[in-house]
Amino acid sequence: QVPLVESGGGSVQAGGSLRLSCAAFGTIISINTMGWYRQTPGKQRELVAVVTGRSRTNYADSVKGRFTISRDSAKNMVYLQMNSLKPEDTAVYYCNAEGITYKFSDRYSYSPESWGQGTQVTVSS
Repeated sequence: QVPLVESGGGSVQAGGSLRLSCAAFGTIISINTMGWYRQTPGKQRELVAVVTGRSRTNYADSVKGRFTISRDSAKNMVYLQMNSLKPEDTAVYYCNAEGITYKFSDRYSYSPESWGQGTQVTVSS
């Protein structure tokens, strides 16, 4: 398992901005896709945005034009810049990584998927 650690969540008023960061720890060789999902109580976790290793991006319709995902593959990090935040963006945001190749005890290993522990984003009206 490759640990992912998120940071940057918090509380903001509607119309404000936040930037989330996520770092993958370990001796990472490559990560196929990194992304952000969110979840509110009683609802399923939903895709917010993903970015592939070739920097192709995909966004949920609800965040297009407001959120921007980016990654720094050299640092194994992914970011989510969130602008024009709305109360309906309030959720726990989770970092996700898929297709992870890494080294552990001098052996190459593969993890199909890893999740962060989540960071709370609260947008007040």
